[in-house]
Amino acid sequence: MDSDLQLQIIHNNDDIIIINKPHGLLVHRSKIADDADVFAVQMLRDQINQKVYPVHRLDRKTSGLLMFTTNIDLLKALSKQFAENQIKKKYLAIVRGYTPEELEINYPLTTEQGKIQEANTHFTTLEHAEIQLVSSKHPTSRYSLISVCPQTGRMHQIRKHMAHIFHPIIGDRPHGCNKQNKIFKEHFNMNTMLLHAYKLSFTHPDSKTEINVTAPLFPEFLRMLSELNFTHTF
Repeated sequence: MDSDLQLQIIHNNDDIIIINKPHGLLVHRSKIADDADVFAVQMLRDQINQKVYPVHRLDRKTSGLLMFTTNIDLLKALSKQFAENQIKKKYLAIVRGYTPEELEINYPLTTEQGKIQEANTHFTTLEHAEIQLVSSKHPTSRYSLISVCPQTGRMHQIRKHMAHIFHPIIGDRPHGCNKQNKIFKEHFNMNTMLLHAYKLSFTHPDSKTEINVTAPLFPEFLRMLSELNFTHTF
């Protein structure tokens, strides 16, 4: 990740800053990713010349909306809203196969410490697409563009839930399909995970203002929509 990159700021008002995080950028320093030396927290701090606090997390491989605040008291209030599912999140994903029109996934997930947590994800299918590309025993390859709303905030929840119902997200490692990921790397020169946090809706804890933000898709996601013959526009 280029340290000279300027983050795209989607919202900056009343001590809340929301950026459009690129794929591959860590939110903050982590022991499990010691290869990285560029982080969203430091980049945003240097860009606006203010100390910032991340309100929530996005996977390194996931792009899209990431919220920060410059106010430590506001951090507590916003974190509480996230914990109580008062902040509505929507993601876009491209997955293997034809998904149903909509589906509620209720499947508990286990933490690295072995704790079992309830997890709920709802998605709706925006479009199906089929391309002339041999996949396993099939002469063509089928994909779905979905809008996903996680009702709980477990680690890698969307990724694990989509893999659980055999519609893994394209480019997901390790939860996705290795064969599909290899096809996309070799045929499309693509190794991005196609999961993007594109909408946030919530009420400002202090001003009580309704805030609704949308993050534009990055060029690689848009390229894959075109390559796979999706016609949905954003």
